[in-house]
Amino acid sequence: MALERIYTIPLRKEFSRAPNYKRTKRSVRTIREFLQKHMKCDNVKLGKYLNLELWKNGRKNPPPRIQVKAIKDKIKIKDKDVEVVQAELINAPIEFKKEDKKEVKKEEKKDKLEEEKKEVLESKEEKKETKLQKEEESKSKDVIKHQKVASEQVQEKMRSQKIITSPQKPRHEHHDAKGKK
Repeated sequence: MALERIYTIPLRKEFSRAPNYKRTKRSVRTIREFLQKHMKCDNVKLGKYLNLELWKNGRKNPPPRIQVKAIKDKIKIKDKDVEVVQAELINAPIEFKKEDKKEVKKEEKKDKLEEEKKEVLESKEEKKETKLQKEEESKSKDVIKHQKVASEQVQEKMRSQKIITSPQKPRHEHHDAKGKK
């Protein structure tokens, strides 16, 4: 249940009682007092467009009167319902600040952090998998190299013992053998 009213607030009588350099400040205070009296609520928030309209001619020359749209509403602040009057210029958009938005933002941030953590974990797992694959490949290469080295060593032993038959001998040894016979 939001109570909504439009007021034309006279300011000239009030700010003429203040010194020149405090006139706009005095008119802001007058608007707050006027809305507290007429809307019967101590918590009054002035909108940014209303504030800009009051201060557009400087601190010495505020407007003589101003039209305001006042909305009285209940807002949850730290699990308590607090009545607030939001005042704004008639044609300006009204923006309520609610704690729910902050909570939603916090939840979104938590979700983003969780997603980033998952991505980091996945990338770590992928890196581990690639490392394992590389290790397996290097092991298989080492095994193949070891097998080649072992077979070469076996052949050298056989040659030194002259167990290798003539067809297994290298060609240059064949010619020498023929020449000697």
